[in-house]
Amino acid sequence: MIRPANPVTCAVWWADPALAGPAALPALLDERERERHARYRMAADRDRYAAAHALARLVCAREAGCAPQEVAFTLHCGHCDRPEPHGKPRPAGPAQGLELSITHSGARVAVAVARGAAVGVDVEQVREGRDIEGLADYALTGAERTALDAVPAAGRTAGFFTYWSRKEALLKATGEGLSGGLASVAVSGPADDPAVLAWDSPGAPEHVWLGDLDAGPDHRAALAVLTGAPVDVVEHDATELLTTVPGQHV
Repeated sequence: MIRPANPVTCAVWWADPALAGPAALPALLDERERERHARYRMAADRDRYAAAHALARLVCAREAGCAPQEVAFTLHCGHCDRPEPHGKPRPAGPAQGLELSITHSGARVAVAVARGAAVGVDVEQVREGRDIEGLADYALTGAERTALDAVPAAGRTAGFFTYWSRKEALLKATGEGLSGGLASVAVSGPADDPAVLAWDSPGAPEHVWLGDLDAGPDHRAALAVLTGAPVDVVEHDATELLTTVPGQHV
């Protein structure tokens, strides 16, 4: 008799980027992260980056039972030949062995963490007025574009970002990111349960779990886990984790 595989537990931590504060969270970033943080011109972009990357370090420290300052990240990309460090972050030090994914958009920040299976999480702000037509040509397959055109106009933008978040979560799980090509992956439509229908890529995994996350009415979000086992998703509010950092005041 074949035993069912043990479930993979994936924790998703949600935060408001406004919790970034004036100094405490950026102080948790490493030198490379601080340099990138400083390059953002808009305060909102700096807050999203600081909250997301500080939260990643805090979550890994919590899982590993160590201080946040002991957590380091290495960047890995096996899909291009750019010489500078880039790609999917992998925890190092005491947190080595954890699988991690980071996302931020609009008023939402999320960090997904698991053991034993690669994860990808993506959140997208639903912004009316964006050039959905142009983005759809880039991101959707022909069948997906036809399905989206059939969605009533009032729900078309949200439907598009449902497609996008599902696809980007999958590509982030494999480590390809957007360079893998959103149109290389075909997923189910916004009104259907999330599922992978086709994946035209040499890096396509044999097994994958895909699910939607509730990020609020103005956002769409998805989670991908590269496993054939059942997945238990546990969602957390990261407010306390972010606001109890030494030196942080709210």
